[in-house]
Amino acid sequence: MGYLFTSESVSEGHPDKLCDMISDSILDACISLDPNARVAVETMVKGTDYGSHIFIGGEVTISSKESIDFGGIARRTASEIGYSDHDVGMDSTNPEMCEVIVRITQQSPDISQGVDEGKGLHLEQGAGDQGLMFGYASDETESFEELSGSYMPLPAALAQRLTTSMSKAMKDGTLSWARPDSKSQVSIEYLENGTPSMVDTIVIAIQHDDLAGNQFNGSIEEEHEFIYSEILSKIINKVVPNELMKEETKIIINGTGRFVLGGPHADAGLTGRKIIVDTYGGMGRHGGGAFSGKDPSKVDRSAAYAARWAAKHVVASGLSSKCEIQLAYAIGVAEPVSVYVNTLGTGIEDDEVISARVQSVFDFRPQAIIESLKLRSPIFSRTASGGHFGRKPDDEGGFTWEVLDDGKIEALKSH
Repeated sequence: MGYLFTSESVSEGHPDKLCDMISDSILDACISLDPNARVAVETMVKGTDYGSHIFIGGEVTISSKESIDFGGIARRTASEIGYSDHDVGMDSTNPEMCEVIVRITQQSPDISQGVDEGKGLHLEQGAGDQGLMFGYASDETESFEELSGSYMPLPAALAQRLTTSMSKAMKDGTLSWARPDSKSQVSIEYLENGTPSMVDTIVIAIQHDDLAGNQFNGSIEEEHEFIYSEILSKIINKVVPNELMKEETKIIINGTGRFVLGGPHADAGLTGRKIIVDTYGGMGRHGGGAFSGKDPSKVDRSAAYAARWAAKHVVASGLSSKCEIQLAYAIGVAEPVSVYVNTLGTGIEDDEVISARVQSVFDFRPQAIIESLKLRSPIFSRTASGGHFGRKPDDEGGFTWEVLDDGKIEALKSH
């Protein structure tokens, strides 16, 4: 007997992802002015029948004297996603229809001295907080040409690609009727040995124009049939490998019948509420900390990237077919307090042996991570939707933690 495993994804127009996009766009603006900026920014959005609200709060410490237009960044980001019409869910371009409230202070000096190199109890740059982070990699995507190189759990990889494709198709006119808010969910049937066998179920929810009222003479049934056909032919059939689609595969598109009202009008959004979507779809564990809006001195983000980078190298080197790495830190201390490598029974060596190799090849001190992965660049808004992991390094640039280093692979093999 096999088993089913399911992962989901949400598009950049989902209210929570809209908040992640705004927070990371603010982070990029800060890093563009000061690569050493300290940023921890949270965003909340909510729409009503009478207008919408964007709330931005957090801490920003920056050396540049140039001011940052937090509200302008939020409005521009929302507009680029597609929220420039109140009927769609938010009119971010109209100050009378969208209020932006900003509450930003500076980072606590007590935290700052533990993070700044040469200050605090430890002279090296310490971790920006205590906490634990996980990185994960799997080879189950590597037998599919479309997904090769991602080293991700298959359900998460497919779910991410479905939502990314829907957002792109909305913007380029392929799905001219689509609106920004969408979700996907993919259930994969696995054989007893853990090999992916087929797609059992695909669930899609996509916001759309009022096609029934404007195109199908009030017929919700015709509207639904049209949207089903469009998503199947233009999204699902182009994203999901043919060999995974079977006659018994179930496809559910807009299961309630229709999805016209969406975005912040239908749902409040918050930064950091989609951490499993951001990572491995539930197949790899998560330490709990969100990524978006945080500069790389926060190990919630940078160490999670480093753990993924190392885990991907372990699998790519052939030492195991699955690998999960946990890192844990103390605030103000550079060296992690623990490093745990778990190959989930797939390692060709004992996990203790592989762990020793990982720790000899990778430097998990915060400053070393930042330098190795070039995290002082304004790359973070690109990560905020579509998943932080499993994307090709050259997809819009910046995903250095997805780049395999031949030297590190050889070092892992030869130790």
